[in-house]
Amino acid sequence: MGISPAELGSPGKEQQAAGVGILLQIMMLVLSFVVGHVLRRHKFYYLPEASASLLIGLIVGGLANISDTETSIRTWFNFHEEFFFLFLLPPIIFQSGFSLSPKPFFSNFGAIVTFAILGTFIASVVAGVLVYLGGLMYVMYGLPFVECLMFGALISATDPVTVLSIFQELGTDMNLYALVFGESVLNDADNVPCVGVGFTSALLFKYAGLDIDNLQNLECCLFVLFPYFSYMLVEGLRLSGIVSILFTGIVMKHYTYSNLSENSQQFVSAFFHLISSLAETFTFIYMGFDIAMEKHSWSHVGFISFSILFIGVARAANVFSCAFLVNLVRPVHRQVPLKHQKALWYSGLRGAMAFALALQSVHDLPEGHGQIIFTATTAIVVLTVLLIGGSTGTMLEALQVVGDGHDGHLGESFELNNGYVAPSYNEDGTAGNRFKMKLKEFQKSTVSFSALDRNYLTPFFTSQNGEDEEEHVFGNSSDEPMPSSRRGGFHGHSYNPT
Repeated sequence: MGISPAELGSPGKEQQAAGVGILLQIMMLVLSFVVGHVLRRHKFYYLPEASASLLIGLIVGGLANISDTETSIRTWFNFHEEFFFLFLLPPIIFQSGFSLSPKPFFSNFGAIVTFAILGTFIASVVAGVLVYLGGLMYVMYGLPFVECLMFGALISATDPVTVLSIFQELGTDMNLYALVFGESVLNDADNVPCVGVGFTSALLFKYAGLDIDNLQNLECCLFVLFPYFSYMLVEGLRLSGIVSILFTGIVMKHYTYSNLSENSQQFVSAFFHLISSLAETFTFIYMGFDIAMEKHSWSHVGFISFSILFIGVARAANVFSCAFLVNLVRPVHRQVPLKHQKALWYSGLRGAMAFALALQSVHDLPEGHGQIIFTATTAIVVLTVLLIGGSTGTMLEALQVVGDGHDGHLGESFELNNGYVAPSYNEDGTAGNRFKMKLKEFQKSTVSFSALDRNYLTPFFTSQNGEDEEEHVFGNSSDEPMPSSRRGGFHGHSYNPT
């Protein structure tokens, strides 16, 4: 009636393997943060922290592959799409909305939607058609037309995790950052659902009276749960949880945050910064390790090489055609300058989202086609994160679109540089009057919503008088610097570690 040693040993061995796997993950996280700190301290921008984390994952995964690590340990590093989309991505996107400077984002919202929806569609079709024609001309492995379009769709969308990591670290110009970030987040949706969750949270914290000492733990817990509730609700409705949690972050920062006690404000600012930093770093380590461990079809070098070329062509068709359309309807002083168009083309970074979708195609497509698509996607992800990501800083400096996210003067550059928002004008002269009329036309919608926010929304959803606010979502927030690297401090928040 006794239990055999084999029966006792199996669970114990699994527990040991789990401990080793988790320990290895923690060690790589520690190493990644240390390497990132050293890179920042020495201002070595040729290897961004995202690239360093991916590289650490690749190296450790390669060593584990060579050393024939036990399968039970490897399973802890298998990239699961559900884990990425449900646990790693939400805190990263929420923090980006929570710390976002709203004015450059919303003043460029029309252009962002154009790049995100029309531009991604153009890039998907161009990439898919070029891959299909390449197969017909026997310059690369031929895939069916539908599979070519699917490949074009999954590889054409820029990745928000990669964009956030690299662009925030570099302190990019706020207008350019708003365009690239907005495109990467909105390119999978055409609506903004369930933002009402953010407004509901504002009313709850305004009237529930949770900002007293013995209820601050409850206050913080509820605040932390609302973003995830929004994300899962929208995902359950088969809509875009990414877009929902982004705008929930914007709404909760503007309305709900001011209803919290001072201690709770400090906590939630630090908490979301911490969680997003850990999730972002782990995503690149996680992806790098799995890339090294997965089976790839490297024999189709032609398909991989031409895919990289075609993606560049498709990206150019996306950026320059959409910029042309945007500039057609914008006044001269608000047009997207050519140097920003070049930066947009070069910085079309792919990452974990494309990798996760390509990994799913291995199971969905027959006859090894999914394996070819997965290998090509892996090559493109590694190329964009390591090579293009590492050279993005040099390119942005050459184009003179790098701002300093630490000196607090980036808001001034938002007003004065690159023609997005007009500089001060001279009322004398015909040209000045025409310019003044154009500026007034541009400001109508912004001023009207800013007045609505100041006079009605802020007093209704917060405990403050809207007239006492010096900063509003669509008003004077351009004086905020763009958030610097999410590992570099709590810029824009009230948290002070000292």
